[in-house]
Amino acid sequence: MKAITQLRKKAKGGDRGFPRATLAFYGPDNKRATKAVLGIFLSEGAEATIHRYFSEDQDARYRIDIQESILARIREHGVKSLIMMEKIFGCPHEEGIDYPQGEACPRCPFWKDRDRYTDTE
Repeated sequence: MKAITQLRKKAKGGDRGFPRATLAFYGPDNKRATKAVLGIFLSEGAEATIHRYFSEDQDARYRIDIQESILARIREHGVKSLIMMEKIFGCPHEEGIDYPQGEACPRCPFWKDRDRYTDTE
């Protein structure tokens, strides 16, 4: 079974308790993901273990090596529940790290004044 199919199946399984994981994709616009972020929560209230994956040359959502690495981390931590959004969730740059807190990312003008939850302005 393809890695993306396994991820989709895991996400469709619903909440089966801990460990839980979230998987989100980010890009300079809503067409191509350049970053994938996997957060793994081992128990209620636990700090997340974060894994970041980057791809400048190909959409990160569909790179086999990234999918397989994500699946490996999910298996490694015995993740029971996966929340995954396959749509692009926003800018790949981190506020307060890559650009000043409270400002729009200067490298991703597409996301300025855009609601990333609805993908509308």
